[in-house]
Amino acid sequence: MAGSSIACCYSDGVTARHPALPRLWLVTDARTDAELDGAIARLPRGSGVIFRHFHLAAKQRAVRLSQVRRLCRRFGHRLELAGEGYGPPAPHRRLASAHDLREIGRANRYGAHAVLISPVFATRSHPGMPALGRVRLLLLARRAAMPAIALGGMTAGRFRGLGVWGWAAIDGLAVRQVGGFTRS
Repeated sequence: MAGSSIACCYSDGVTARHPALPRLWLVTDARTDAELDGAIARLPRGSGVIFRHFHLAAKQRAVRLSQVRRLCRRFGHRLELAGEGYGPPAPHRRLASAHDLREIGRANRYGAHAVLISPVFATRSHPGMPALGRVRLLLLARRAAMPAIALGGMTAGRFRGLGVWGWAAIDGLAVRQVGGFTRS
């Protein structure tokens, strides 16, 4: 995944510097665009949305970003833009992504506010990519100098007891039948 990421238990003290850091993040992509507006409306207030939409041309992406920005404001969510590659996060990007220890080190060096660690479980986004599993997720999260967010095959049920700051999903939040939230 290009862009950004986050972590928990070990990092509870770290979050004092970032008190508004959401624990729940919806990651956008082409597969779930038809359900995206409804998914944003169903998220609990104060959740995060990571806007990717790399499948769109620049002008179309800007239009869709504007629509998503309005929805995020309306429902009280934090919006982050995903970068298309790795490297230092831009000043407006505070999240990093990591799949291994080398990328955790990069997130630490660049001072990311949070790191998305993936894939924790098997996922449709990366078919055939080996999943980290709980133990390797926690080992990577302990090396992160910032909160870790689990990504990849995540649902609310899988997050419970996982031991990291937060979780993110594409299908697990965008597709209502897969474990998304119903707004109360």
